[in-house]
Amino acid sequence: MRYDRPRFLDQGEAALTVEFGDAVDAELNALVLALDGAFLQEGLQGVRETTPTYRSLLVHYEPLEMSRQALIGWIEQRLPVIASEAKQSRAAVAGASRNDGGVWVIPCCYDPEIAEDIKEAGSILGLSPSSLAEAHAAADYRAFMYGFAPGWCYLGGLPEALAIPRRLAPRGLTPEGAVLIGGGLSLVATNPMPTGWYIIGRTPERLFSLTREPPFLIAPGEALRFEPIDAETFAALDARAAKGEILARREERA
Repeated sequence: MRYDRPRFLDQGEAALTVEFGDAVDAELNALVLALDGAFLQEGLQGVRETTPTYRSLLVHYEPLEMSRQALIGWIEQRLPVIASEAKQSRAAVAGASRNDGGVWVIPCCYDPEIAEDIKEAGSILGLSPSSLAEAHAAADYRAFMYGFAPGWCYLGGLPEALAIPRRLAPRGLTPEGAVLIGGGLSLVATNPMPTGWYIIGRTPERLFSLTREPPFLIAPGEALRFEPIDAETFAALDARAAKGEILARREERA
């Protein structure tokens, strides 16, 4: 659901959440990214940092340089332009890229020896591991946001057939590059963490690396899909990625 007007929610004395709606939705996310882009372009004095999420933008600001009222006023003046940019952008269409219509192609291994939970998830969904992998790889995804832990990339566009509830209790640590599903979304994890999601694949690509500029390979609003690879190919590509090679490629949409 999209709000008629954004909600402005205080986060302490030096941060403001601008909330556009209450759903994981490509159109809402496009509004968030349009507002984020306006802040980046303007370089507004007093604004320290912005953090985009699925449906809201967190704005960190210095109250001694910009008041809350002035910040909200600046945002409200730009809402018509932001709405127009979001509507025109291909990012407002689920799975589309906000840049040039291209899509990132990410290698992913769905072998049960690597995809630790694919059999369990398939059993819950009534799918064989191969059918689950085929359905996951056939979809186009939208990178909505990074969150929870550094580099964890949350993806919309998961097929309804793969909409599995998250676990009631977290599983053990995720391996680097784990590709997960849970709560109607997919996710690429970058470092070992407990999670309530199901690991149904692994990518050798490093979506986040502090030795690379920018450290995030895929920007929020961009599109990606997964290209199935076998375990042997995964091992070979993982060794190349460990040396800093970028494995993903950009393809034009058909």
